[in-house]
Amino acid sequence: MIKKREKITLIGKNRSRYACFNNFRANHDMMNRLRLLLFVLLPIVVFAQKKYYPDADWQTKTPAELGMNTQLVDSAIRLAINSETKMDVDLRLANYKAYVREPGYQILGPMKDRGKPAGLIIKNGYIIGQWGDVQRVDMTFSVAKSYLSTVAGLAADAKLIRSVDEPVRNYVWNEYFEGPHNSKVTWRHLLTQSSDWSGCLFGVCDWADRPPREGSIDDWRNRKLIEPGTVFEYNDVRVNLLAYSLLQVFRKPLPTVFKEKIMDPIGASTTWRWYGYDNSYVPIDGLMVQSISGGGHFGGGLFINTVDHARFGLLFARQGMWKEQQLISKTWIDAAHQPSAANKAYGYLWWTNEDDRLKGLPKQLFYANGFGGNYIVIDQEKDLVIVARWLDDSKLSDLVNLVEKAITK
Repeated sequence: MIKKREKITLIGKNRSRYACFNNFRANHDMMNRLRLLLFVLLPIVVFAQKKYYPDADWQTKTPAELGMNTQLVDSAIRLAINSETKMDVDLRLANYKAYVREPGYQILGPMKDRGKPAGLIIKNGYIIGQWGDVQRVDMTFSVAKSYLSTVAGLAADAKLIRSVDEPVRNYVWNEYFEGPHNSKVTWRHLLTQSSDWSGCLFGVCDWADRPPREGSIDDWRNRKLIEPGTVFEYNDVRVNLLAYSLLQVFRKPLPTVFKEKIMDPIGASTTWRWYGYDNSYVPIDGLMVQSISGGGHFGGGLFINTVDHARFGLLFARQGMWKEQQLISKTWIDAAHQPSAANKAYGYLWWTNEDDRLKGLPKQLFYANGFGGNYIVIDQEKDLVIVARWLDDSKLSDLVNLVEKAITK
């Protein structure tokens, strides 16, 4: 028989056990509720953060749907339509006029007549404005340089180039990088157009590309070379040298590399082409492969439509990410539009706005720029891409300002 005190103690213990059980059950119920809440809310949070990327059919939204000022967007489009470049439609003629001072100038690669003004405005991945024939394939001139920079980024990401500050001679074995000056040229120098590399490539010499207006050609040809990395000089021969050097690294056609690594994953069309010159075929492992050009200065270069330009621009606006794939590293994207030592308005073959060239616009903007008013403008902070073809160069700031001001939230 249990004594009274023992009964009380036992009842106390049972109460304690019962209270612990109730606390456990309450905590268990609370955890179940939290799990249920996470199960319901997590997909909503993930969906809210997920960014839209276009598939084959690119979705459109009105500016108002994205909280933008419709009137300002419409004004930007009207401005672009009414601000056509004055450059000849016959681009062969336009080139001969532009480069008439260059000794022995000749067109070495394919060319075609230009189209009318065309463009796209992309906000948050959606098309919110367009004009002209955005499917027409046109030459894009030096916008190709920003594409070539991306090929260099692919080489760096794949560790085919260990460091952009290594001499190119460590990777390319021939006479192009011999001698006391050329042997010091690094990948960075070629990417920032500050190498002052001296020589001839595919029948064109560096000194014949955009010679100074003062002094004789002989004086310029025999000038004292400047230390690599110190002075910016826009020069297509040296950009073509970069393309040639990258070909030696990849050891297969660069358009093939670019198609597989970038253009196919972003859903680009099959209509774009990237050409070199009739005389730019070089032997690679027993096969003759065309070395591409970084612009249309001597013909050739990138022929592409406006929609494919916009896809490429969106890839850079999204820090190299496309859907679930990091196609090119964020490290390279960031480096590509950093001001260079020789020219703060220029990165790795991309233009920056560090010198306020685009008046009244943020310094973080960067853009690809091609002869005849070809542009891809990127504002990563606002998830904004603007593509303009055959635009009067003097109107670019006005166009971008109207679009930027249209973003109200």
